[in-house]
Amino acid sequence: MTGPAYFITGTDTEIGKTTLSSVIIRALVAKGFRTAAMKPVAAGAVMVDGVLHNEDVDALVSAANVSLPTGLVCPYLLRTPASPNLSASQDGRTIDIPHIVDCYRKIRQKAEAVIVEGVGGFLVPFSRNTSSADLAEQLGLPVIMVVGLKLGCISHALLTAEAIRARGLTLAGWIANRVDPDMAFSEGNIETLENWLDAPRLGTMPHLKTFKRAGQYLDLDILPGWHK
Repeated sequence: MTGPAYFITGTDTEIGKTTLSSVIIRALVAKGFRTAAMKPVAAGAVMVDGVLHNEDVDALVSAANVSLPTGLVCPYLLRTPASPNLSASQDGRTIDIPHIVDCYRKIRQKAEAVIVEGVGGFLVPFSRNTSSADLAEQLGLPVIMVVGLKLGCISHALLTAEAIRARGLTLAGWIANRVDPDMAFSEGNIETLENWLDAPRLGTMPHLKTFKRAGQYLDLDILPGWHK
């Protein structure tokens, strides 16, 4: 099946990637796409009724309308909440990028649209010699970058964008997310990023207590392949 697919990355961890990935998934579902979610690596899982769960994975799955085995949605569901390389080591596992790519291809056969949410920042290590950036390069998907608006975000965003393009990938757009509601000069930071980032801003997400209507703050129609 063919349709839009994007890789969601961020300027840091805990800056709203999962929330915004879920918003994008729901928007695709609303457009009539059979949409699947993928979180290739999730660090920090707990046992519930004999089954490992991760809140980010569960949130993505609940937003999608294509039901998939957990082993496809999240090939590496790790227990320890830490950088993936450290978490995998603690769990006695090795994160294998070809296996993740194979899982993605299987998902692509079952869904029209796929949202792949990365873990941590763009360059977070998977092992001694592989990283999330290597996975993104292998998948070859256009990238949507979530910028957590807080002190230091300009440099973090520009470095992330540079790393994305260094891998030959397209930065399809970026989203400003007000993770720090008291940030000084937030509008100035957004204007600076608009000047320096050669990619469209898809919206600015306010600091919300509930994200039920979060989609109204995004303009996703400019994304490549968005229209059915």
